[in-house]
Amino acid sequence: MTQVLIHAAPTASIEALATTLQNNGYAVECFTGQDARDLVHRATTPGAVLITDNATPSGEDSALTALPRIVVEEKASIRAAVAAIRSGAVDYLPMPVDADELMASVEQAKIAAQVHRQPSNSELTIIGDSAPIVELRARIDRVAATDSPVLIQGEPGSGKELTARTIHSASNRSRQPLITVSCGTIPADLLEAELFGRAEDSARSPASQGLVDAADGGTLFLDEVAELPAEVQARLLRLLQVGELRPVGSAVAHTVNVRIVAATHRDIGKLVANGQFREDLYYRLNIVTLNLPPLRSRGEDILLLANWLLTRKAAKLGRSAERFAPEAREALLGYNWPGNVRELANAVERAVILADAPVISAELLAIDTRPAQPAPAAEGQDQTTLEDYFVRFVLENEEHCTETELAEKLGISRKSLWERRQRLDIPRRKTKKRTPRRDTDNSGANSGRGSEKPASPEQAFSAGRPDQEEK
Repeated sequence: MTQVLIHAAPTASIEALATTLQNNGYAVECFTGQDARDLVHRATTPGAVLITDNATPSGEDSALTALPRIVVEEKASIRAAVAAIRSGAVDYLPMPVDADELMASVEQAKIAAQVHRQPSNSELTIIGDSAPIVELRARIDRVAATDSPVLIQGEPGSGKELTARTIHSASNRSRQPLITVSCGTIPADLLEAELFGRAEDSARSPASQGLVDAADGGTLFLDEVAELPAEVQARLLRLLQVGELRPVGSAVAHTVNVRIVAATHRDIGKLVANGQFREDLYYRLNIVTLNLPPLRSRGEDILLLANWLLTRKAAKLGRSAERFAPEAREALLGYNWPGNVRELANAVERAVILADAPVISAELLAIDTRPAQPAPAAEGQDQTTLEDYFVRFVLENEEHCTETELAEKLGISRKSLWERRQRLDIPRRKTKKRTPRRDTDNSGANSGRGSEKPASPEQAFSAGRPDQEEK
């Protein structure tokens, strides 16, 4: 529960403000008097917010600037508002305060508190006050100072790459390169040379540096490491054991100083048991494991993230969207978010683009709150796997969603959705034919029908297949 400290003279407006906050689930404490020195010590929860009627704190009241601060005044003026903002206040509100505007301001102040605790690079901000996120930040702080490998596990869209970048930024390697490799997107026959380089072959090609060499002194982030082919797993194991790298086609090895951070949404333990992933490599990677919570389990972090994203998207797109309507906040909290933070970011950006007023309505978010949470596993049984969840979600929603909509809700690309359908044997059901995409002309030149069989999965996916209901 978010803590709000009110330091102001007791008036009817202040009492009404406190009641509004309490009715909306905030823990409110009120203070009066001139001495504010112990206020910071009363802020016992992360993201605590201060509301004060002191627009420009004096030197003795410097404690008022230690917390994200909202200034409220009965006799509001532009000059006072400018002075308050210049002194570091997050917002300035005239009294009496509109309830929706107050809620939006408090949420923005909470975001300010979060950003203040994070690295200066705003792209590396892990937003949240929930217990799993507080624990995650603490573990990142502990592991970042080491050179040990880190394995990050979490659902698609839950922030694995952000976590890896935060680890690198907080480490003593932060001035050296961070190289990111998406193991699932590079063809298997090219991945080995892409990672470890290739020796010169006068008959075929010149020597090429691999991404491991490029990360020397820094960090190599292997996203979806479970997709590595067996031969690449063997080379990676050698790198982790002795720091040795031998380019493809070379008899000479050399040492490199690279920290490995790996991530996956799959259960590597089960892959090891099935013989699909090397057990010795798993133990080398699994020195420190960070488990990222899905967005649906993070409670009011959803609103924190939504407000943070709203501010950024509105500024980027030059729109006037400022806050979410009450029903929009309820929709955000009531939705299951199968695509996690990535899906939330897409929903907020879509709402900002379509909004013609400062307040974002629930309709603009275009999220369906009907799908229920996955049923909990019975006692003694394993929790539902990600693949089980994927299968159930697709089967339950494909009748009323296009492939594009399904992919967006899952936080993956249409190509990834198609590939998973093939791997998990989920054929696309025949559904009512939909209207052509706007980028397809009437001549059908881009439809792919009547053409030869596509030469690659990418071409097959973009050209359309018989089991797809849209192009």
